[in-house]
Amino acid sequence: MVDYPDAVLEKAQRLEQLLLRVASGGPLDKVNVELGFDLDQQELARAQAKYKAGGRTWEALIDGRHGHPRRAHSALREWLYARKDEDESLRAPKLVEEIKERFGVELSAGHVNYLLRKRGLSAPPGRPFKK
Repeated sequence: MVDYPDAVLEKAQRLEQLLLRVASGGPLDKVNVELGFDLDQQELARAQAKYKAGGRTWEALIDGRHGHPRRAHSALREWLYARKDEDESLRAPKLVEEIKERFGVELSAGHVNYLLRKRGLSAPPGRPFKK
């Protein structure tokens, strides 16, 4: 078995608690906050399926990234969503530049669009009008 960092094991155990509490009728948004997650309904369904397929043990929920950090961490994502809300005309290439300046993280325009699409903040299809 792979030797996972303690933080990865602890996260899997917290995720199991979230799944159990939501299954017993707890509201997802409240349980998310209490346990330090930001799962939407789609991510919840994916975690539930993984948990069930793995024999309903927290070991089935271990993060497959082996503790590697996400580049688009929660603070960056929250800033991105707020920035897009304040100026809907911003497009991914400009946001990529601002993210690099502000956070020192390089993301692709495609990944920024993916993050925006997950929150329903993506731009309408087609090319933007010239200014």
